[in-house]
Amino acid sequence: MRTSYSALETYLQCPQRYKFQAIDRIRVPKSREALFGSLVHETLRFMFQHDPLFPTLDEVVDYFRSHWPAKEVLAQEMAHDPLKRSWTDQEEHLLFEDGVRMLKKYYEKNAPWNFNVVDLESHFEVTLVDDRTGNVHVLAGIIDRIDKLPDGSYEIIDYKTSKRMPSQALIDENLQLSLYSLGLQKRWPHLTSDDITLSLYFLKHGEKLSTKQTRQAIDRTQTKIAHTIRDIEERLHAGKPFEPMPGPLCNWCGYRPFCPAWKHLYRKQGATEQISQEEIDKKINEYLGVRKEIKQKENHLSQLQQEIKAFMEQQGLTRVFCSEGVIAKKIIQRYGYDEEKIKSLLVPLGKWEDILKMDDKKLKHLIKEAPLELRSAIEETRKIIKEYTVLAVSEKKNVPEGLKLNATLDKKDLL
Repeated sequence: MRTSYSALETYLQCPQRYKFQAIDRIRVPKSREALFGSLVHETLRFMFQHDPLFPTLDEVVDYFRSHWPAKEVLAQEMAHDPLKRSWTDQEEHLLFEDGVRMLKKYYEKNAPWNFNVVDLESHFEVTLVDDRTGNVHVLAGIIDRIDKLPDGSYEIIDYKTSKRMPSQALIDENLQLSLYSLGLQKRWPHLTSDDITLSLYFLKHGEKLSTKQTRQAIDRTQTKIAHTIRDIEERLHAGKPFEPMPGPLCNWCGYRPFCPAWKHLYRKQGATEQISQEEIDKKINEYLGVRKEIKQKENHLSQLQQEIKAFMEQQGLTRVFCSEGVIAKKIIQRYGYDEEKIKSLLVPLGKWEDILKMDDKKLKHLIKEAPLELRSAIEETRKIIKEYTVLAVSEKKNVPEGLKLNATLDKKDLL
């Protein structure tokens, strides 16, 4: 498969958007936020070009102003998505001024003549082999900027216009930066990961966060990429759906008008509809009303449960009886495992990568196939992480004969 970091990131955020974008190849207008981010990147690329002199700050700001999206371009987004709120003149002005402020702050702290820029908007490709399937994948991408540092090493810089800054721990495990490191090492094979500094520059804050990824971190990245691509291929081969994952990012997604999670808002009443909008609205409202009633009953049920539990604790009982059935008290335990000890047991056997993150389902599956000695060692690391009491209800069928019940029911439930 040929893909890119941005495509894989899209898939992890929302499989449905990935399908629209990468498989169906549906083109939609860029959002105003995407247009803004693209223009900031283009302006910074202009800033570090010199022929023969670097542009002045005024020239950089003029470039940003002259390429600012026209009203007609912004109107395309509104025409495509009629539910988008219109962009007022004041909002447009504030966003423009925010861009100018970011560029001025960046220029003042990073005068272009102070850097030895090797390349701008650098294209790269990385070949990865899935050890499990043997499939070969090509990942392509674009690096915003590559600098050569005074000590002979290199720095990869990627600009971000987002408001939020991640933690250093997330930077150290950043998938995008790992791919950039692999791309530069492929271009210049004499380089190692130690020769490359990886940086994200957050323009709104005027802060740069940097890391150097270890070989182990890059190996984890390759494993994660292979797993993600394998998941995509399995969905395609099996004809499984690419489900939408509604969230805050939907506000900037151009696929909303025909996404299964949103297109009901964009519906147009037609004569061919088998059920009218008035009828479906009535059913939806009725459904939500029933859910509200159920929630109220669940709250009442929970209150009764606590009162019965308290009575049983007070009386030292494990079961109570009445004419309607029997309620028994059961202790439920949830177990966790000491991750470091599990890792020390599985790494020598080459099994740790099968787990990666402590996933109970994967670990249980592995335990079933493991030798007895390993199973025993893993079980020794097990510890209770949660314990709670539930009441198991048997309605009528299992009530003692002495209570003379006439009817029997098969239903069982946990309170």
